[in-house]
Amino acid sequence: MTQAYAALAADRPLAPFTLSRRALREDDVHIDILYCGVCHSDLHTARNEWRNTLYPCVPGHEIVGRVRSVGAAVQAFKAGDVVGVGCMVDSCGHCPACAEGEEQYCAETFSGTYNGPARREEGNTGGNTYGGYAQDIVVKESFVLRIGHPENQLAAVAPLLCAGITTYSPLHHWGVGPGSKVGIVGLGGLGHMGVKIARAMGATVTLFTTSPSKAADGLRLGAHEVCLSTDREQMKAHAGSLDFILNTVAAPHKLDAYLRLLKRDGTMTLVGIPAEPHPAWSIGTLITGRRQLAGSLIGGIRETQDMLDFCARHDIVSDIEMIAMRDINTAYERMLKSDVKYRFVIDMATL
Repeated sequence: MTQAYAALAADRPLAPFTLSRRALREDDVHIDILYCGVCHSDLHTARNEWRNTLYPCVPGHEIVGRVRSVGAAVQAFKAGDVVGVGCMVDSCGHCPACAEGEEQYCAETFSGTYNGPARREEGNTGGNTYGGYAQDIVVKESFVLRIGHPENQLAAVAPLLCAGITTYSPLHHWGVGPGSKVGIVGLGGLGHMGVKIARAMGATVTLFTTSPSKAADGLRLGAHEVCLSTDREQMKAHAGSLDFILNTVAAPHKLDAYLRLLKRDGTMTLVGIPAEPHPAWSIGTLITGRRQLAGSLIGGIRETQDMLDFCARHDIVSDIEMIAMRDINTAYERMLKSDVKYRFVIDMATL
């Protein structure tokens, strides 16, 4: 049996829970979890804010652990290896998206690391998948990732499995590199990773924030410049100057203010899903500059591995605050107040 923490209902705090992981199959990897990052998606799901939660729910999809054992057909991993598990644990494997290494866009819907659906029988979970707020996890080999960072960075690597790939994927897809002028909107769990990764890609990075207190941190994390987005004159100075904007803010806000900052043919990509829709934006803002408004969802397994390798080469990890498992409900309340710099990570030894 595996000890874990679970949400049993939307209006109840997470509490100790016991589950059974499936027996090891020939292509499975059994992982003892060392650290698990805390994503805002965990909170949304635990509290059923997206109206799709299967209870009991064990959140957690930013997992770093050590391989305990492997199935007979596993070739890429062995006992003792340090590995990661991100937001997905399975997909159909045969649709065009899966064939192209874009499992996050699986035509039949990928299997989330938690809150299912499980594609293969998951022991006694009734078709649900249970995530990383637990002692261990069993995952199909093709959804396990290699970790190249040193041991003393492993806790700070965990958020790369969601926050890292969510920001890396659009930056990579839209060709950010030397000579690119990039804006990052918001300095939270996602935004701080976007700043670090865009800078490492060689871009000139401007951070846009509503909080003057975050200016120094933005520069420390790698932004070349910080713009206070509530200051009309500062925003006007950046009009038509950016090739790409990564908008990480998951609260409704006026998109036109940022679309106007794009050059002709520039793109703004959204990676946050607000609980309520953004205010309507002006079609004129798009067509007068042939600008594009786009979206991006995490990243495929191949691209996630590329991201981890890139971050290891550039010594990039998340800025974290370590917590004990018993403090998860307090951490959720602090997340709602943006009271974390910039990602909580659970030390699973405290479970």
